[in-house]
Amino acid sequence: MANPSSSSAPAEASKPAVKDNKKKKDEKKEEDLSDEDLALKQQLELYVERVQDADPGVQKLALESMRQEIRTATSSMTSVPKPLKFLRPHYGTLKAYFETMAESDLKKYLADILSVLALTMSAEGERESLKYRLLGSEGDIGSWGHEYVRNLAGEIAQEFAKRQDSEMELGGSFDYAVFYDDTPLDALMELVQQIVAFHMKHNAEPEAVDLLMEVEDVDLLVEHVDATNYKRACLYLTSSSSYLPSPDDILALDIAYTIYIKFKDYASALRIALFLDNTQYVKQIYMSTTDLLLKKQFSYIISRHGLVLELDEDVAPDYDDREALQEIVNNVKLSEGYLALARDIEVMEPKSPEDIYKVHLIDGRASGSTSIDSARQNLAATFVNAFVNAGFGQDKLMTVPSESASGSSGTWLFKNKEHGKASAAASLGMILLWDVDSGLAQIDKYLHSTDNHVVAGALLGVGIVNCGIKNDCDPALALLIDYLNKEDTTILIGAILGLGIAYAGSQKDELRIRLSQILGDPKTSLEVLVFSAISLGLVYVGSCNEEIAQSIILALMERTDTELGEPLTRLLPVALALLYLGKQDNVEATAEVSKTFNEKIRKYADVTLLSLAYAGTGNVLKVQKLLGYCAQHLEKGENYQGPAVLGIALIAMTEELGLEMSIRSLEHLLQYGEQNIRRAVPLALGLLCISNPKVNVMDTLSRLSHDTDNDVSMAAIISLGLIGAGTNNARIAGMLRSLSSYYYKEAGHLFCVRIAQGLVHMGKGLLTLSPYHSDRFLLSPTALAGLVTVLYACLDLKSIILGKYHYMLYILVLAMQPRMLMTVDENLKPISVPVRVGQAVDVVGQAGRPKTITGFQTHSTPVLLAAGDRAELATEKYIPLSPVLEGFVILKENPEYRDDH
Repeated sequence: MANPSSSSAPAEASKPAVKDNKKKKDEKKEEDLSDEDLALKQQLELYVERVQDADPGVQKLALESMRQEIRTATSSMTSVPKPLKFLRPHYGTLKAYFETMAESDLKKYLADILSVLALTMSAEGERESLKYRLLGSEGDIGSWGHEYVRNLAGEIAQEFAKRQDSEMELGGSFDYAVFYDDTPLDALMELVQQIVAFHMKHNAEPEAVDLLMEVEDVDLLVEHVDATNYKRACLYLTSSSSYLPSPDDILALDIAYTIYIKFKDYASALRIALFLDNTQYVKQIYMSTTDLLLKKQFSYIISRHGLVLELDEDVAPDYDDREALQEIVNNVKLSEGYLALARDIEVMEPKSPEDIYKVHLIDGRASGSTSIDSARQNLAATFVNAFVNAGFGQDKLMTVPSESASGSSGTWLFKNKEHGKASAAASLGMILLWDVDSGLAQIDKYLHSTDNHVVAGALLGVGIVNCGIKNDCDPALALLIDYLNKEDTTILIGAILGLGIAYAGSQKDELRIRLSQILGDPKTSLEVLVFSAISLGLVYVGSCNEEIAQSIILALMERTDTELGEPLTRLLPVALALLYLGKQDNVEATAEVSKTFNEKIRKYADVTLLSLAYAGTGNVLKVQKLLGYCAQHLEKGENYQGPAVLGIALIAMTEELGLEMSIRSLEHLLQYGEQNIRRAVPLALGLLCISNPKVNVMDTLSRLSHDTDNDVSMAAIISLGLIGAGTNNARIAGMLRSLSSYYYKEAGHLFCVRIAQGLVHMGKGLLTLSPYHSDRFLLSPTALAGLVTVLYACLDLKSIILGKYHYMLYILVLAMQPRMLMTVDENLKPISVPVRVGQAVDVVGQAGRPKTITGFQTHSTPVLLAAGDRAELATEKYIPLSPVLEGFVILKENPEYRDDH
């Protein structure tokens, strides 16, 4: 097409719209322009004239040319494209003319151009670009460029928000006069469809998702994703869900689940089903595939999560397959895998407490003091020994092969006093952890002892061995249930706690009936009552079971004032709150009831219920509320600030940002808080960085471990153990050694130091206490329940852990998991393949295919994964069946793999 103004560019058209006061400036500008720019400027001004011509033909030509100019103008990232710049003065003119035009295709054409001009021209909040877009032709928006589409998306979001506000004000009726041209919502949604399609085509999934969230129609996403971009869209959805208010977060995850199912990425869908705690979804995933191997991988993921699942005919029609799958879900092979890992890393050699204390590395003064309070020392050694050799099946104190018939293992047992014997006998369960058959055989001899403490310890040991392992014949239940009729409180507590640990999360009905009887019996002593409640809380964790809640509430209400003053009673609200762990709003009815409790425990229960119900949700509003509790200055005798501090940690531990922020808030609480707040801060820090020794937290705790307040320093020492749990961290080990010589005269502190040393070397460095798994995405409720119970007990270290309830430390076993990656072949036999292990990198919303790990080393499996590590296969020979390489991963041979040689 010939350019109409190439021959004659009339000069009179060059400055139609220039005001007098701008003349000087403009002349100055004119001189700066190069020749071609000047030509372009004059040309565009001519088009502006011609558009207002009476002859439609001339108009059409002018509009066409203008459009061409704008479209072909390339611009650098920083400057406005030339045509847009030169057309700025005429924006008003064109707008005014547009209003006078009659309806026609030409008018739509002009609207398109005005819409693009509005990109740089329109006033803030006017949304003119959108207005003209809706009046314009239905053409393809992408051709105007990316920036234009993004601007439109922004304006749609604003428009939508505005509509909602006015809807609110008008009580639901639409007042269309507010909007341009009465554009109905459908027109907006049409546009949204176009923009989403454009974004999805151009690798801008996050922008598409954002727009759909703004207009509250995320369902549209399902139609627009394809096999190339669904992973990135879902990754964005799942990671943004932790920042969305309820109920949008659940909606986002639901959509991600739908998309994963649509593209048959079932293992990823399973992670979301577990996150939503939706058993329906889990069954659906099993039923949507016939691939038995894949089902086995699902079962491994479920067993790591600790979900108790009975598989039925729908899930696997064939009986043998079903048995095989159920066995994996029941975690029966955990011990085998763990020992294979230990052999591979060559740490099978049992360690004695002395190997951990490393007394020879400490300067002189403490080494002579080992004889102080030897029962307390031996008790500490019992725990250290149990934690360090956890799951290895052999140690140097309890499982030593017998010389004489009575066996020398008895000798260690009787180096402990009374309730110390209980912990010693139970430690056998910890050493034989997950190995049910040989474990029960070895513990059996203590069940026939004449000493009640030994029997109680053995019962607890039976529970510990079965922790996390389900079995069709329920050995723990069969062994322990009979002891619930015994009169002796020690034996009762052993059996009750054993059942709680063995069946945590399983919601077993027999236990509910039996333990509720004990709760409702007026003759039950306080300690038995508390432990029954805790066991019920563990077994029914996160179940929101009304009946149990009722019975615990009644038990709480019937306590006398003196009983409510007992430190142990404060675990009753914890037991109640465990029923609602992570269940958010479902706690509200119970929280209302808790306001009627005796004022001694009312606030304590309220804060505890709030903290646990929102645990792991990252809910900012609840964190603010708890911080508000911490800011109050209290009369003596109030104790609800400790739980509030722990609550902040519980809620904020979900994602990195919240975690960093809460660490900073806790620093402030340390500086300005009352004593009872400061006592809880170390424990909160321990929970935030559990098994993940961050340097700044380590330093804070190291400082607090020399605090003048005894409770603060003891809590800090225990927390040093928690943040280093199972990491063998040399720096923490060094700190603890020097603390052991610093506190060599203080029996209580020394006990704490020993426990911490045991925790740091837990499982010889093969275990973790972190309740998170699957790339920190999933939170195992049973693991968290175990941690929470122990931390609440630690809020009053002196009377509980340092008193006669030290065996509560064994509840940590619920959170103990091997931090390994074990690759198995199609027959579930371990195979060794090279994997790269490095720091995980957050790649949400990044363009292209960024690397997901950094600073990696290549090892061959099985390998250990530290906190924040991620693994990927370093070979093309196999395809992993799980999207996240953690725990047991089944590898399938890659049919397309060709050896180079």
